[in-house]
Amino acid sequence: MCRMIVAHGHFQVRSIVAAAVAMATGQTADHDGAFCEHPNGWGALWRDPASPTGIRVLRDPRPAADTALASPLCEVRTDFLAVHVRRAMPAHNVGLRFTHPLQRAADDWHFMHNGSQPTVHKALGLARSVFDSAEYFDYLIPAGADELDRETTMQRLRSIPEPGANSGNAIAVRQGRAYLVHWRSPGDNWPRYFTMQEFVGEGLRVIASEVVPALAPARAWRPVPPQTLLEFQL
Repeated sequence: MCRMIVAHGHFQVRSIVAAAVAMATGQTADHDGAFCEHPNGWGALWRDPASPTGIRVLRDPRPAADTALASPLCEVRTDFLAVHVRRAMPAHNVGLRFTHPLQRAADDWHFMHNGSQPTVHKALGLARSVFDSAEYFDYLIPAGADELDRETTMQRLRSIPEPGANSGNAIAVRQGRAYLVHWRSPGDNWPRYFTMQEFVGEGLRVIASEVVPALAPARAWRPVPPQTLLEFQL
């Protein structure tokens, strides 16, 4: 279970990182989830034209509250940033290997996920699950894919073996394109926890797992409709 935030347009990176820390520490929690803190590592990706892939990545297995605001990320200038803060489920899946964004070197996709996918490994023909977010990544974006199509993506989500997940919320990025998947599973019993929230201002779009009043007043945020695939034009 995790919290995510993505910003596109004109913004100060530090303010988006601070918003992620606020979600990680429960400062902005106003939901029906069983917990408010997400202390098991954090990571970020951002657009950087100087990178060979157009993307830079940072991962840190330590709590965001301890390291994020003191990290070099806060000195970055960019027009696209996504940050992920994690609560490990199961609790033993901790460390750099499990820290998002996940990355598939073969085709340069990067992936962040919020939710549990206990059965998606079956759709990959695997006998058991080792790391459900990585298995969800490989299922949702087959190797070699260069984009996400809404109809195909929604069909794949509907085809996840039952009893399925509580959420398929994800951010998927590769050079030149980025997507936000907002998928609420039929068995989801924490609808407010898994509802992404969107704020659109002058030259700025932010989508986050929680309303962050430090970025914009609560009245300026709107829930993202479930079963949605949004594309960012990078």
